[in-house]
This record gives sequence, structure tokens and C-alpha cells, in this order.
Amino acid sequence: MAQFNRRLALRGMGATIGLPWLESLARATGETVSAQAGQPPVRLAWLYVPNGVHMPNWRPGAEGKLNDLPVTLKPLESIRNQVSVFTGLAADKARPNGDGPGDHARALSAFLTGCQARKTDGTNISSGISVDQVAAGGLGHMTRLPSLEIGAEAGAMAGNCDSGYSCVYSSTMAWRSSSQPLPKEVNPALVFDRLFGATADESRKDKDRLRRSVLDTVTKDATSLRGKISTGDKRKLDEYLDSVRDIEVRMARAEKLPPPAKPPIDRPKGVPASYAEHLELLTDLLVLAFQTDTTRVATFVLANEGSNRPYPWLQVPEGHHDLSHHGKNASKQEKIAKINLFHSGMLARLGTKLSAVREGEGSLLDHCLIAYGSGNSDGDRHNHDDLPVVLLGGGKLGVEGGRHVVHPKETPITNLWLAMLAKAGLQREKLGDSTGVLKI
Repeated sequence: MAQFNRRLALRGMGATIGLPWLESLARATGETVSAQAGQPPVRLAWLYVPNGVHMPNWRPGAEGKLNDLPVTLKPLESIRNQVSVFTGLAADKARPNGDGPGDHARALSAFLTGCQARKTDGTNISSGISVDQVAAGGLGHMTRLPSLEIGAEAGAMAGNCDSGYSCVYSSTMAWRSSSQPLPKEVNPALVFDRLFGATADESRKDKDRLRRSVLDTVTKDATSLRGKISTGDKRKLDEYLDSVRDIEVRMARAEKLPPPAKPPIDRPKGVPASYAEHLELLTDLLVLAFQTDTTRVATFVLANEGSNRPYPWLQVPEGHHDLSHHGKNASKQEKIAKINLFHSGMLARLGTKLSAVREGEGSLLDHCLIAYGSGNSDGDRHNHDDLPVVLLGGGKLGVEGGRHVVHPKETPITNLWLAMLAKAGLQREKLGDSTGVLKI
């Protein structure tokens, strides 16, 4: 059934056309797209909002069926049956644990890792591998991009940004290893290029082959140095070799995969002046990344932890972080609630667009698990228990939506991440401070 071969079919049509997941194509080619062959693949994404939320407007009134969404989550009403609100989850490694101030830096760095960040503003940063990179390790070989890291606020990768913590902790969500943060891309035009890069011609292939031979030489030469350098330098060398191997794997994968999809939208001009438009563009690109199966793993930082961005179009001219220290001032709390509602509207945009894409016997959203939340709960208290967490999607993955689930206090949020991995067919016993797999 050669007519169903994805590479030949795309070329045979005389153009590079992006295809959604097709059951006939998957069966005809024998492609392993999920734990159950012939079913659409599972996609995983984690969205982060900073500075906690106004919890009275977030928490549902009762446990069980979500007959009515709380104020902050009202934008999700049309897909309420795909919404799960979790109460009781905690990020213990975002707490000081003897390290003093720095809750914002720890909140973001511990959110997906479950690890205590090393308090340093130097180069000796340390956290832990994040759940998205665990997922990328298990799913990334099946797609053009192993993972996608995006965000709407640039952040420094060095310097002191929070009480002696490196700026990298406050601006980076994804960690390939304990010492390798993955910076997010904030320019929609560059995200677009990553998703829909031009197909390489023969001259480019020749250059790739030449570069690959150079990489082989570099790897051999670098390996010979290991017996002559210090322990610290060996670590740096190993990280370098890991990067080289990653490039080699990506080049090999690129030769086997079909050409990049022809984008159904025009290339963005750059970073929009409007923050709202910026978020909308990134959201739409994330939908396309999943729809075209360019990647199955993504992280999206809507704003950096500790962000002091104002929201004047919401009649909130003050900075977000400043307002989060509201001291129970009703006016400040009302403005925080407006910011929270705006952010949840972006989650609703993402969920609604995913639900509109038909896939298999359901929608694209049915085959996605989208986690949304913050490593802080109440920004005024800087507490890291009872975190605001929503799980969106999973209708065809055995996830019962439309409910509010109250877990025992201090349940590690990493238990939820293990559950998401399991739904994607990736069994892992431990992640950071996890104590087991959460039932979802």
C-alpha cells in the first residue's frame, strides 16, 4: 500500500502538505504512534503562570462533579467536561528547606523537576531533569522535534534575579539534566521556523554529511581528553558530548522523516507589541505543532516567575508581582483576579482549538494532556501547598473530566506528572520528590 506511505504521498502530490494523524496511514505504514498501535498518539504539554493565583476565585466549591466552574476558570465552560481541577498538590522543593528567600526562582525550577535548586547566581546551577524531557526521551524519536519550549517573556540565563538565585531558575521551565536548562523560544517567527523549516536540498544534504563527519572527529578527539582533565571538566565535557550526540541523532532522524509540513498560516513577523497577541500566536503554533505531529511534548511559560508585567488593557497598570503581595487589600486582589482570568482565557483558547480538530474517534484534545498551573499558590504568602492545578483533555485516554478532585494535603505534584507519563505509555517509578503515581 505504497500510496499510504507518508513520505511518498506528500511528494506525489507535488507539494509539501501537512497531514494530521490518519489511522489508515498509521496502519498501512506500521508506524508505532502510541502504546496501542492504530490509535492517535498522546501529546503532553505543561503551561505555567507566575505569582500564584487568587485562590478564592480558583477553587471549586465542592469536590466531585464540576456542575459550575469557579470564576477564574469560567472561560473553559465550553469544554468543562475535559477539565479536571486538582486540590491538595504541593511542590515541597519550591520551599526554602534551609535556603532562605527565593520562592519565585524555586517555584518555577521545581515545578516540573520536583528537585531543590542549588542556591547560586553563578555557573554551578543545579536542579533536576524535568518531566517534559523524560517524555521527550521516550517519545521524541517519533517526531521531527523531540520537544518544544516556548514562552511569552524573555529571561536572562545568568545573573542574580531572586535573592541569590540565578536568573535561569526564574525563566526556565525545562531541564534536560540537573545542569542543563533548556531556554524557551519567545519569538513566534522563530518558533514557526522550527516547526516549518524549509526542506533541505541535495547541497544541504552534502553539507550535513560533511558536518556529521566533522562531528565524528570532534567526538573522538574529545573522548581522548577525558583522562587528562579534572572531574568538573569531565562533567562539562560529558554535557558537550551529549549535545553532539543529540545533533547526530537529530540529523539521522531528519533524513528518515518526511519533509516539514507546509504551514497553513503565514510566518509571523516577530514578537508582537501586544502581549495578548503574543500569547495567542504561541498558542496557535502549539496547536499546529500537535496537529501536524511535529512534536508530542511541549512547555509554555506564559510569563516568568516573579514577572512584574503590567496589564493596562485589563485596567491593571500595576506590576503583577507587586500586586501579588496584596496584604489582603481587596482592590489589589481584584486586579490579581483579572490577570488570572486573562491567563485562563489563553488556556481556554488552546483547549477549544484542540477540541475542534477531529482525530480518530474523538478530537485532538481527547488525545492530549495539558497541565496548567503555578508553583506558587497564594502569591502573598509564597506558599507551595494547595497549588492551583488544572488538567485539560484526555477524554480518550481514560481521564474522567468535569470534576474537582481533592487529594491528601502535601501530595507531591510530581505524582501527577508520573500519571501523565503513564498515560503516554511511559512507565517511570520516580521523578524528583514523587511518592507514587496519581490516579487521574
